[in-house]
Amino acid sequence: MNILVTGGAGFIGSHTVVELLNKGHDVTVVDNLNNSSKTALERVQDITGETLTFHKTDLRDADKLDTIIGNNDFDSVIHFAGHKAVGESVEEPLKYYHNNITGTLCLCDIMKKHGVYNLVFSSSATVYGDPETVPITEDFPLTATNPYGRTKLYIEQILHDLHISDNKFNIGLLRYFNPVGAHPSGRIGEDPNDIPNNLMPYITQVAVGKLDKLSVFGDDYPTHDGTGVRDYIHVGDLAKGHLAALTKLTKDPGVVTYNLGTGTGYSVLDVVEAFKEASEQDIPYEITERRAGDIAKCFADPSKAEQELGWQAEYNLLDMCKHAWKWQSQNPDGYVE
Repeated sequence: MNILVTGGAGFIGSHTVVELLNKGHDVTVVDNLNNSSKTALERVQDITGETLTFHKTDLRDADKLDTIIGNNDFDSVIHFAGHKAVGESVEEPLKYYHNNITGTLCLCDIMKKHGVYNLVFSSSATVYGDPETVPITEDFPLTATNPYGRTKLYIEQILHDLHISDNKFNIGLLRYFNPVGAHPSGRIGEDPNDIPNNLMPYITQVAVGKLDKLSVFGDDYPTHDGTGVRDYIHVGDLAKGHLAALTKLTKDPGVVTYNLGTGTGYSVLDVVEAFKEASEQDIPYEITERRAGDIAKCFADPSKAEQELGWQAEYNLLDMCKHAWKWQSQNPDGYVE
């Protein structure tokens, strides 16, 4: 297939491009590089021995996007592009609504214009808000506790409405839980521009000496050790979920929704202990106040994806930590350009 990947230079995008190239697909990446690096794509090509096409552009640049899509006969689009930090979204909601939603509207408009009807969308478990129970199935009530989550929720609704208006569209909504890890080679991984917002890159930067200690946001949640529990999934498993979703879209399913997670919840301190074992590094931490928008527990019931896509996560938590440490220890400053 000939596939357009938006945000393909980012953490999840670059790992998915590896899987696509390894399976023989033609790949074009569109990315504005605001929170990603072209170096990642160069390394993707080194890893796979394959070439890709790259365009540095923002999805909101409709003229450029129209030219790119109009000049290629794309079969499908995988849509990763978007801001993703929960805390920042609370502080700058307009930035998130404008970038994530407007960018998606431009993309869908131009896809429709050029007859590209298959779309896999990078959604999030944040659309479940603060669930009453766990594990979470796809039919749980939808809500959101922060602007980032609301952008994902609104885009999901937009895509449902798009399909209703034109049933030629086949759309896969993939609700990620907590992507971590890195490519086993250590060549590509998570490289936040500033102080990390997510747990694993924060831990790895403490381990490599870039940060003094980990801040654990709250130890009074109703969990086994008081710290927040999440479903951590290896980015490589997540990438393979996108290929499974692309195959599903070739069967004209309409709009389909899948949780991509392991089905197991680990607390912050569980992850710290697993990382210490994987890396043989000490991880000093301090307990601080809860962070706005955080919830106590969030982990998936991934059985629908297993049944309908033939997909399930393969890596365990120790694997995730080993690969994250290999990436960070080999690239202490991330992608240095």
